[in-house]
Amino acid sequence: MAQHSAHLDGVLLALADPTRRAVVRHLGRGPSSVGALAREFPMTLPSFMKHVRALETNGLIHTVKTGRVRTCVLNRDRLALLDGWLAEQRRIWSERTDRLEQFVTDQEENKQ
Repeated sequence: MAQHSAHLDGVLLALADPTRRAVVRHLGRGPSSVGALAREFPMTLPSFMKHVRALETNGLIHTVKTGRVRTCVLNRDRLALLDGWLAEQRRIWSERTDRLEQFVTDQEENKQ
């Protein structure tokens, strides 16, 4: 469980940055070279590579080097980790709001 939590923490930390979210969104359409991705952002290539490394370190992407071209590929399985956590949060909050609704309804019925 602790390892699962650490992986989720890393994914959330990586996605906390708008540049990294934009990279993930772009890679959702398919693999892309680092150079093509970097052209979309107003920063130097070394600065952009820090974002690529953060995404790769946290398992959201993997890169493959062929010759001089490094291609980034989205790891959809890692996004499933986040999706599972969000589904659990939705379930918890849905149950809480259902209980609150029942409480309010019971209180109104008791007044009558």
